[in-house]
Order: sequence, then structure tokens, then C-alpha cells
Amino acid sequence: MCLAIPGQILSTAGQDLERMGRVSFGGVVKEVSLAYVPQAEVGDYVVVHIGFAICKLDIQEAEQTLHYLERMHLREKVDG
Repeated sequence: MCLAIPGQILSTAGQDLERMGRVSFGGVVKEVSLAYVPQAEVGDYVVVHIGFAICKLDIQEAEQTLHYLERMHLREKVDG
């Protein structure tokens, strides 16, 4: 099973197929390819799968998904 996770773009560099961004996933920052989302800018949320941003996400959807992921994590701690 694969999982795509929303993250917020902190910075960008490069152009076209070499465009990269620093993306924050709840405080964990990773370098991500932004080649598939040329319209994404600093501050935007993107859905990331295996190191590639695959689509831009509006802030409400991103916050809702992050909330669900947080609740799942807390539930695992309580159940585990």
C-alpha cells in the first residue's frame, strides 16, 4: 500500500523538470520534486508521493487530512 501525504512548500529552486522544493510535513522538512505542479508556490499545500508533489491541495483539504492523520496517530498511541 502506498500513501500520499500533504505538506506545505517552504521554498522552491530550479525550473521545469528540475524544480524542487523544501516541503514541511508537520515540522519534518524534505526535498521534493515540484516538476508535476508548476503552478505551486511557497505557502501552498501539495500532496506528495515517493518524493514527488503530484497535485496542489487547497488549505481546507490539507488541514482536514492532517487532522485525520494526527487523530490516527494519537489513537495508535492510546490503543498500542
